[in-house]
Amino acid sequence: MTYQNILYEVEDSILTITLNRPEKLNAFNRDMLNEMVDAFDCADEDDQIRVVIVTGAGRAFCAGADLSSGGASFDADSREDRESGLQPDGGGVLALRIYESNKPVIAAINGPAVGVGVTMTLPMDIRIASDNARFGLAFARRGIVPEACSSYFLPRVVGISQALEWCYSGKVFPALEALEGGLVRRLYAKDELLPAARVLASEFASKTSPVSVTLIRHMMWRMLGADHPIEAHKIDSRGVYHRGKSPDAREGVESFLEKRPARFAGKVSTDMPDFFPWWQPREFS
Repeated sequence: MTYQNILYEVEDSILTITLNRPEKLNAFNRDMLNEMVDAFDCADEDDQIRVVIVTGAGRAFCAGADLSSGGASFDADSREDRESGLQPDGGGVLALRIYESNKPVIAAINGPAVGVGVTMTLPMDIRIASDNARFGLAFARRGIVPEACSSYFLPRVVGISQALEWCYSGKVFPALEALEGGLVRRLYAKDELLPAARVLASEFASKTSPVSVTLIRHMMWRMLGADHPIEAHKIDSRGVYHRGKSPDAREGVESFLEKRPARFAGKVSTDMPDFFPWWQPREFS
């Protein structure tokens, strides 16, 4: 796919996806959705990519949904390409694709992030932001409700009380409040944000087993929905058993004992354990 709404750049095993409609403050539209889903598909298929960073071009991260259709912007039945009946919301399609990612994902929020500009980051693993970023979950002020699976992700990220305060008010709030509320992990000066994201990504990419990282990502996220810790015990036990007899585990121990950098040969494309994936795909209905 040729990208028109995002940039796709790989360097040192790190993929940077840049939302690239700066003249529209990177407002989210259907084309951007399709390109981002394709980019995550490509990232999963490429063993050279170890980590994904998502950021925005220009002064914004993402100003939310493209409202160029005016009052009908959220009316799916008014679209020329509409299909009959209830259809998945675009933000949710993207959120679920990010949730399924086999690579860690870092959001580097470089400026205003509103609506889907916030909710698309919730299934990303770590969110860092520039200190001049602003955030808004303005759905109630637009007469709609949160999307992009955020009724699942947001309370898990920040807690139910904070999630409801931000969604009930629909207010735009500063980066410091996002930090204090647990929405973002750290704040940086704007020109330091991407370098900080790359340092973090390099920590994930340079000294760890790609197969282990992929398993850890899915284990952690999927256990958020488990109904008992025994489910975590089951998958932990399977993971430890299968990884414990892998060449990566032998290399990890030997490199430690020999005081040298590890050279992990396992690939996500070919060396995931036979129980992966252990979950059943879910269908939209």
